[in-house]
Amino acid sequence: MDAATWVGYVAGTMTVIAFVPQVVKTWRSRSAADVSLAMYLIFAFGVFLWIVYGLVIHSTPVVVANVATFVLACTMIVFKGFF
Repeated sequence: MDAATWVGYVAGTMTVIAFVPQVVKTWRSRSAADVSLAMYLIFAFGVFLWIVYGLVIHSTPVVVANVATFVLACTMIVFKGFF
């Protein structure tokens, strides 16, 4: 694995990890009252476009990291609808 790919995987991992505390906090508190639905909808759409971009340029780190981030963002959107 070349250095650029390694950096891509590390960066993607850190981006995904950054969302985990918010998902866990919302799940535990059963409250998404302070979460902005508009922010997560816009963010999820942007992440979806990063997935498309990663597929177009054939970049596995971009696709993998953004799929994981997209799942977490969508989880927060679902939480916002139910909590």
